[in-house]
Amino acid sequence: MADGFLGYPTSLMLDFVVCALVLIVPLLLFSIYLVKIKRNYLLHRNMQILLGVTLLAAVAAFEIDMRLQGGIEEILKKRATPLTTAQHEIFWKVMYVHLFFAITTVPLWATTLILAWKRFPSPPVPSEHSGLHKPLAWFSTIDITMTSVTGLAVYYYGFMV
Repeated sequence: MADGFLGYPTSLMLDFVVCALVLIVPLLLFSIYLVKIKRNYLLHRNMQILLGVTLLAAVAAFEIDMRLQGGIEEILKKRATPLTTAQHEIFWKVMYVHLFFAITTVPLWATTLILAWKRFPSPPVPSEHSGLHKPLAWFSTIDITMTSVTGLAVYYYGFMV
């Protein structure tokens, strides 16, 4: 396995997902700025669709890559210095928290996007659906932010410790 992001041994796809996790939160914040401050609903919609499709493709490719490499345990075995038992336990605790957010993000963000696509007029402007869209969007934003934070923690505990 080649040295990856920051010189630690990982897969190229894992490095790509880590970069995506670092970029997603600032891009989400910018998208929120566009809709809340600039009232640019069309650009907000387009950014959300692009972010959703990009992350879905990245996660799908990552999952395929993980399976091809034999799973996370096989990747962890390739570390130059194996995790201690205590480090391994911490890794899995962080991983389970990450998986909770990662798994819930998909249906939450998909629901937010699909309902917005169906219920907002084209071009998008505030409408009857805004009352439901706002809380869904905030829950989605918090969920993907937690997915990013915990994903970076998984990367740290799995490959940088």
